Amino acid sequence: MDLLHSLQLTLAEELISVSGLILLLVAAWSGDKAARLISIASVAVLVACAALAVPALAGAAAGPDTYAFGAQYKADAFSAFGKILIYLGAAVTLIVAPAFLDRFNAMRAEFPLLVLFAALGMGIMVSAGDLLALYIGLELNSLAAYVLAAFLRTDDRSAEAGLKYFVLGSLASGILLYGISLTYGFSGHTDFAGIRAALGAGVMSTGATFGLVFVLAGLAFKISAAPFHMWTPDVYEGAPTPVTTFFATAPKVAALGLLMRVSIEAFGSQPGAWQQIVIFAALLSIVIGALGAIGQDNIKRLMAYSSINNVGFMLIGLACGTQAGVSAMLVYLAIYVVMSIAGFVAILMLRDADDRPVESIADLSGLSKTRPGLAVALAAVMFSLAGIPPLFGFWGKFVVFQAAVQANLVALAAIGIAASVIGAFYYLKVVKVMYFDDAADKVHGRNDLAHTVLLVAASIFLSPLGYLLTNWLHLLAGNAASALFHA
Repeated sequence: MDLLHSLQLTLAEELISVSGLILLLVAAWSGDKAARLISIASVAVLVACAALAVPALAGAAAGPDTYAFGAQYKADAFSAFGKILIYLGAAVTLIVAPAFLDRFNAMRAEFPLLVLFAALGMGIMVSAGDLLALYIGLELNSLAAYVLAAFLRTDDRSAEAGLKYFVLGSLASGILLYGISLTYGFSGHTDFAGIRAALGAGVMSTGATFGLVFVLAGLAFKISAAPFHMWTPDVYEGAPTPVTTFFATAPKVAALGLLMRVSIEAFGSQPGAWQQIVIFAALLSIVIGALGAIGQDNIKRLMAYSSINNVGFMLIGLACGTQAGVSAMLVYLAIYVVMSIAGFVAILMLRDADDRPVESIADLSGLSKTRPGLAVALAAVMFSLAGIPPLFGFWGKFVVFQAAVQANLVALAAIGIAASVIGAFYYLKVVKVMYFDDAADKVHGRNDLAHTVLLVAASIFLSPLGYLLTNWLHLLAGNAASALFHA
């Protein structure tokens, strides 16, 4: 009976696994000519898995009834919130990738399969209730991601991005494993509930503290938080743009969700130990992300530093250590995923007369005169990322700062607000180039229907109309946060 219950809770992972294996056989038999069919089937699988997660999120599922395989896996509302965003990011990647890869004659059948298996690993990550399940999910995602980063084999930048990601990712995995071994050694448990109980409310031992530091350092690499951000600009720039879209959305959600679950569930009895680390990483990410972006002339590198900057703001919510802080962080995360999708879809639409990608910010000069619709959408993304009202990106920062003030972290909120003003500079630089510089007339590419639909839908969400969804979004984020604090 327990096995049947566990299999029911892990239905989404089972569906992805079985579908992935079937599609793998299709790819083996039919070759690359079946790549688009496999992509469509993979999107359908991801949509079905997202639908499977909705009841748990809407019903605020929490507690022992959501535990599978001895609490190594948790199908609660928190994991459901993360999975919906993960599957959304993965599905968007598969929708926008074929048109891009076809221009390089690089659309192969294994691309959607890699995304599908990466999504499987990410689903396990956000549902992990044990350090071993955590690592299995993380590595399943990472192994697929290394290949995706280097997918354009004829492009030196892509090969370099894949190699850098692999080397630094392996180092981060080693750090994480060392932290896991220390945590197990000094707590005697690998399950999160056992670790929490073993650490207790007293003073942590030196060994357990080192374990905590190494675990958080390994996870900080996965979310590209400073000072473990060094891979992000090079990988974002070098990887194929659809892959960069994927990295900026789904893995970011999975890693942040995993960091929240580990901090609250495993080390929740020692908030004073990990809050200091999270506050340090938040402040450093905000500052490095803002200052690092100022000198960038490549739009994808600018988005990479923007990602580091936004991770810093999201970590402010986690630093609160409260249910309201986690809920605010999830609201920000959902908005950020849509901002990233809109931004990278717009970048995918920047192509010259020879259908080659246009990535230099200088080449966007006068875009408002030659491609006004695309310029408006890209400007909306920049203003939203900067947190300028009335665009919806403002709301994500507002709720995080509000949670910080309520948790008596007023100084942290004040520094974050000040850094937001600094960070607005490089976003406004892009808008200035598009609207006030002489037209370079470099962008001529024809728009694909899928790209246009996605960009319009995301732009509507980021517009003031997005505020109509605030009650609904806060309700779902509240359900997810309450499940995380149920223990």
